[in-house]
Amino acid sequence: MKKIVAAITIFVLGIAISTLLATAKPKPQPRAAEPPPLPMVDVMVATPESLQLHVKTQGTVQPHKEIDVVTQVAGLVQGTDANFAEGAFFQKEDLLLKIEDADYRFALIRAEAKVAEASQLLATERARAVQAKKEWHDLGQDDANALFLREPQLRSAKSNLLAAQADVNQAELNLKRTEIRIPFNSRVLEKYVDTGQYVTAGSRIAKVFSTNSVDIRLPLTDKQAALLDLPQHQKDQRKPHPLVTLSSDYAGKRYQWQGQLVRTEASVDVDSRVLYVIAKVADPFTPDEPGKPPLGIGMFVEAMIAGRMVDNVVSLPRRALQVDRQLLVLDADDRLHFKPVNVLQADAQQVLVSGPIQTGDRIVVSNLPMAVEGMKVIANSTVTIKNTQIRR
Repeated sequence: MKKIVAAITIFVLGIAISTLLATAKPKPQPRAAEPPPLPMVDVMVATPESLQLHVKTQGTVQPHKEIDVVTQVAGLVQGTDANFAEGAFFQKEDLLLKIEDADYRFALIRAEAKVAEASQLLATERARAVQAKKEWHDLGQDDANALFLREPQLRSAKSNLLAAQADVNQAELNLKRTEIRIPFNSRVLEKYVDTGQYVTAGSRIAKVFSTNSVDIRLPLTDKQAALLDLPQHQKDQRKPHPLVTLSSDYAGKRYQWQGQLVRTEASVDVDSRVLYVIAKVADPFTPDEPGKPPLGIGMFVEAMIAGRMVDNVVSLPRRALQVDRQLLVLDADDRLHFKPVNVLQADAQQVLVSGPIQTGDRIVVSNLPMAVEGMKVIANSTVTIKNTQIRR
């Protein structure tokens, strides 16, 4: 019985202790939910400035003047200049090719003989006209007959002399044309004939282009054209034209050439809807520094065109531009406000904008895809913006 009583006692005590522990456990107290942490953003202080914009485009070098040199007389090619070959340079009035001129010298001699004959006939008719006029006065008549005074014969003799002199001029001109000369400083692009070849009038001798200057045809979009002072009107031809810096790689090195925008094409390209402008570079084959290559025909170049001066421009990191071309600006309470701006130029790193941006405005330069008007944030840092020229 003692063992039974002890077991029951232990069992009752265990239940009592368990009940006591369960009832004495503290109950959890409800607490208010903590607000989510405010987003932290990077901030820059805007300093609007006046900047000259630049427009970046590209094009291919083309000859400013390119012609086919042709013969005006026929004959056998007697000889050519020793340097007459594709790629050769020639100065203005250099002799390029000589056509055999024997036939043209003979024609000149015959024409000069006809001039002498016509001069003799004219002198004879003048003498006869004087004699006829004297005879008419001897007859005592006042009004002389034109035929009797040999006036038609005299006019015919004068005309024959003029025609003979014209034949001499033509023969001299044909003789001169047996020497084919270059009309301007040029370079041979293609060669079509050589010594011993017979050519006819109008035969092509060579294709040459001027070395005094070259043209670069550059495409511009509407937005790019709006940033430039383009010579589009007749009155603009006298205004200073924008400067152009051309650059290209040659033998692993970057070179630059200076040019000027001289004109725009007469129409917009109907396929691409771009406007083409023409840049001109003078003396492209005269290097201005040792080892610099010429600006050769067909070379692909990048062009940087000097644009307009624009006021109230702010340069920002590219990530500062939010959707719909807007910026996020902080007020005094660190709350967000959207401001639409005009994007002037942009690249992968920076963007140039203008609009209602004041000096001292704090602009968010962090990406906030879930930003809403009036949202409170924490400004991480404040850095004064320094405008840097984006070249696009």
